[in-house]
Amino acid sequence: MVTRRLIVCLDVKGGRVVKGVQFESLRDVGDPVELARRYEADGADEVVYLDISASFEERSTLLDLARRTAERLFIPLTIGGGIRSANDVARALRAGADKVGVNTAAVESPEILTECAVRFGSQCVVASIDAKRHGESWLVYTRGGRTPTSLDAVTWARECVRRGAGELLVTSIDRDGARTGYDLELTATIANAVDVPVVASGGAGSPSDVCDALVRGRADAALVAGILHEGVTTVQHIKTEMAHNGIPVRAA
Repeated sequence: MVTRRLIVCLDVKGGRVVKGVQFESLRDVGDPVELARRYEADGADEVVYLDISASFEERSTLLDLARRTAERLFIPLTIGGGIRSANDVARALRAGADKVGVNTAAVESPEILTECAVRFGSQCVVASIDAKRHGESWLVYTRGGRTPTSLDAVTWARECVRRGAGELLVTSIDRDGARTGYDLELTATIANAVDVPVVASGGAGSPSDVCDALVRGRADAALVAGILHEGVTTVQHIKTEMAHNGIPVRAA
């Protein structure tokens, strides 16, 4: 049976890990490399670095940060933020990333997903989808959740997979940082619409929320951030809760 993954997300701005609510009111929570090492030791299955201001400020992803982390980390590392071309993806992979997340550039030029899948393989292409509820559906937002588009999130998810994305990172802007639980309807709807792994993101407030995302939300993995950074719970505690709920998990 395929194990479900617990992924720790480190939102990076100015070379530091930050956390906020709905992508705003950011506060400093530590050094990215040291936090990544700590979470790996605690049993995290993967680490994601998201340079949350790179697209908006037209800056490149912090490749030096990827290099320094890859030298010390033995679990998969995903880098996202500021990726604008297949060459940017190549640089991130050379710097040590195992996977690269693409959001704004994919919306503006969807062919980047296909080009990256052909050049590097779908397994390292992550389509990052930031979605916000509008009525009975969800719309895609770009540039760190700041810019709305007219794209329906579920339709866009299917298009990303058709173009070569091997994984979808689906973040609910409504739930981000609120600790009220993941948007299970959003995650399940997208998971039912595609045949690649879906990572639930945005809203984790407790280990039970993670379990809900993996069972009721039908996600293949869950992303957690603030509840770990602030000591509300630990990776080991979440994984223990997952195991107690019958969710196949790699031992922490």
